[in-house]
Amino acid sequence: MPMSTNAARQDVTACILCSRNCGLSVEVENNQFKKIKGDEQHPFSQGYICQKAARLQHYQQHADRLTHPLKRQADGSFQEISWDQAIQEIADQLVKIRDAHGGTAFASVGGGGQGNHLGAAYGRQLLYAMKSFYAYNSLAQEKTGDFWVNGRLFGSQSCHTTEDVEYADYVLFIGTNPFQAHGIPNARDTLKHIKKDPNRTMVVFDPRVTETAKQADIHVQLKPGTDSYLMSAMIAIMLREDLYDQAFIQKHTHGFEQVKQAFLAIPIEQYIEKADISVELIYQIVRDFAKAKRGCVRIDLGIQHTLNTTLNGYLEKLLYLLAGHFGKQGTNNLHTMFIPILTNTDERNPKYRRTVHHKMFPISGFFPPNILPDEILKAGEKRVRAVFVDSCNPLLTYPDTAVYEQAFQSLELLVVVDVAMTETARLAHYVLPAHSQFEKWEFTGFNLEFPQNGFHLRHPLFKAQGNTLPEAEIYTLLLEAMGAIPKQFPLLNKIAQKDSAKTAYLGYFAALAASFVKNKKLVPFAASIVYRTLGQTLPNDAASTALLLPLCMQYSAQYYKAVKQAGYKGNRLTLGVNLFQAILQKRSGVILSKHNYDDVWNLVAYKDKKIHLAIPEMLVELAQLNQQTQGTSDQFPFVLLAGERRSYNANQIYRDPAWRKVDAEGRLRMNPEDAIHFGLETGHSLQCISEHGQIAVVVEIDEGMRKGVVSLPHGYGLRYNGGQAIGPELNRLTSLKHCDPLSKTPYHKYVPVRLEKPAA
Repeated sequence: MPMSTNAARQDVTACILCSRNCGLSVEVENNQFKKIKGDEQHPFSQGYICQKAARLQHYQQHADRLTHPLKRQADGSFQEISWDQAIQEIADQLVKIRDAHGGTAFASVGGGGQGNHLGAAYGRQLLYAMKSFYAYNSLAQEKTGDFWVNGRLFGSQSCHTTEDVEYADYVLFIGTNPFQAHGIPNARDTLKHIKKDPNRTMVVFDPRVTETAKQADIHVQLKPGTDSYLMSAMIAIMLREDLYDQAFIQKHTHGFEQVKQAFLAIPIEQYIEKADISVELIYQIVRDFAKAKRGCVRIDLGIQHTLNTTLNGYLEKLLYLLAGHFGKQGTNNLHTMFIPILTNTDERNPKYRRTVHHKMFPISGFFPPNILPDEILKAGEKRVRAVFVDSCNPLLTYPDTAVYEQAFQSLELLVVVDVAMTETARLAHYVLPAHSQFEKWEFTGFNLEFPQNGFHLRHPLFKAQGNTLPEAEIYTLLLEAMGAIPKQFPLLNKIAQKDSAKTAYLGYFAALAASFVKNKKLVPFAASIVYRTLGQTLPNDAASTALLLPLCMQYSAQYYKAVKQAGYKGNRLTLGVNLFQAILQKRSGVILSKHNYDDVWNLVAYKDKKIHLAIPEMLVELAQLNQQTQGTSDQFPFVLLAGERRSYNANQIYRDPAWRKVDAEGRLRMNPEDAIHFGLETGHSLQCISEHGQIAVVVEIDEGMRKGVVSLPHGYGLRYNGGQAIGPELNRLTSLKHCDPLSKTPYHKYVPVRLEKPAA
C-alpha cells in the first residue's frame, strides 16, 4: 500500500475535530503529516478548513501515544503484554462477571467518540455479548434532551433536525458561536456572507460578545439561564400578534390550540425583563423573523447545557415551526441518517429497561454520564462492576471528576480502548491500543445534510505505529474469545470469495441470512461476522468497511429515488452495491442522496406525517417556569459558563499542549468592572470555587463578558506525558446532581461560583 513508503506524497482525508469533518488535502512524509490544507474536491467543505485542522500532526505523533497492550500491576504500574494474553484475560473476566451478576454488571462508555465512528459498530456488540443495555456516551451528555423532544414532535427520536443557515434571510443563533464551534457549512465563510448581504439578518443570543456576535446585525446579550423565559415570551408574542403561519399549522401539525392556550398565559414583558433585555427589541425580532421569507434557528450547547435544557429544545423548535420556517430552502428541516447512530427508545414503552439506582430510561439508546457513578457505587448487588471505555476520557469530560475517580477505582474490571494514555486509561486494569484515526479505515457518522446528504469514508494514510490494532479486530477477537461467535465461518468465507459486486452479493447474503435463521444468537454480531467473511475479500485491507455494504443497500432501498437523483446507476438489487463501490473508491467523499424539499414530510415518523406540537410534559414545565428559583446566591454570586469554545481548544485527542498557539492556560474571562472590584489585571491568579470543588485559574479581562458572568474553556486539564494538569480541570467544579431532571443533561453553562484571591 502507498503508506508503506517514507517518500513524500499527496493524499486526502478529513478533519476529526468537529461534526463538519471538512475534507483535507495533505502532504505526508516519513509516516507523518507534513502539510495540511483544505480539499477542494470534497463535496461539502470544498476546500474550507479552520486553524485547528492544520495542526493534526499533534494528534498523530505525541508522547502519550499507546503502542502495546498494557496490564496494571499490583503497585499501580503497567506492564506490556501480548494481545493474546490481554484478549483472553479480559474475555474470561467479562464472562465471569456476566454469568455471576447478569447484564446490569456491565456498561460501555464512549464508543464512536472523538471521530472514531467506525469502531463503534463493533464495540456495540460487546453489550449484546454481556446481555447489557447500558451505553453511556457524550451525546447523552449533550443532545439527548433534544432527541427526546424530536421523538415527541416528529414521532421518533431518530428524527433529527438541521438548518439551512447558508440560504436563510433571517437567522437566529441561540446559544451557539459557529465562528468557533462550527456546526454549519463552512462556518466562517457563511457568517461573512450573511454579514455582507444587506438583505439578510443575523441575530445572536448569547451572554457573551462572541466572535459570531461581533458579526451579527443584532446581539441579544441575555442573562445566563434565562433562555426559556425569553423564547417562551417570543412564542407568546408570535401567537398574540397572529404572526404564526396558519396555513402551515393547519396542513402539517396537530395540537396547535393546546399550545396556543399555554403560551397566551405567558407574562411577556416580565419574562423578557428576567433576561435583562429590551422589550421593544424582542418584539421587533419576533416580527421580523416571523415575516421573513426564509428564516431558521441554529442552536447548540449554550441552551442544551443550561437551566431548563429539555424545555429549551422544545421552545426553539416551536419558534420555527409556528412561523412555518420548516420544510423549505433556508429554513429548518429533517434529514436522512446513513449511519444509524440514533434509535427510538421512548420511555413510555415498557420493554425499555431502566437503570437500577436512578431508574433512568435510555434516550435514543443512550444513558447520561451524570448517573453512571451512582450506578457503580450505589446500586447494590445489581451495580455496574465492569466498564469498557472506548475513545473517551470520562475523568476529564464528564461531571464530577472526583466521584468518577472513586467509581472507576471501585470497578472489578476497567478496560480502556484508545490511541493515547489518557487520565482514564491510567486507572484501567487493561489498556488496549488502537490505530490512530489516520492509520485505519474510518468514517464520521455526522452526515446531517438536507436536501443533499453526503458521506466520507477515510482510507488509511499511515502505517500503524507499534503493536496496535483497529477496533474492528479488537472487538471481534473479544467476541471470539468469549464464545459469542465462532472463530471460523468456512461456508460464508467460501461463498464470499466466489461472490462479487456483479452478482450484488446475492449468494453471500442469502447464506448469511440462512446462518442467522439457523442460529438467531448470531444476529447481534453481524458486524464482526461480515468483517471476518465478506470483509476479507475487499481490497486494500478494507475489511472493517464491509458493514457499510448492507447499510448502503438499506439506505438505497429506503431512499431509492434520492440515491438515483445523486447520479448512481442500478436497479433495486444493485443500486446499494454501486453506492458502496463509489464510497470505497471516491477518496474525497460522496453525495449519497439528493432529495427535494417536499421530501422532508416523508421523514416525519408519525403515520399521518404531521408534527405533534403539544408535548404534555413540556407544557407542564412551561407552566411551572414562573415558580423557578434556581440561580446564584450570596455565597456563589458568579455564573460560570463552563466549556467555552475558543481558537485552540478541541476534543481530547490533542494532548500535547504545544498544539496551542494562544491561551496556553485556558484563562478565566471576566468583565472589566468585576476585575476592578477584585483589583485584578490580565494574568493574575484566582481560585474559582463552586459548591462542589475549586480550581486555580488565570484571569483574562474581556469587555465582552456580562457583569457577574465568567467563562472557562473545555479541553484542558490533561496530564500530558504524566506531568501536572495544564489549564482548568473544569469537572472538579461540576456536580452530578446539577442537571436537567428529565434528560440528566448537565448544566455546564450555568455553574454558580465565587472567586477568591489565592492565599499569599
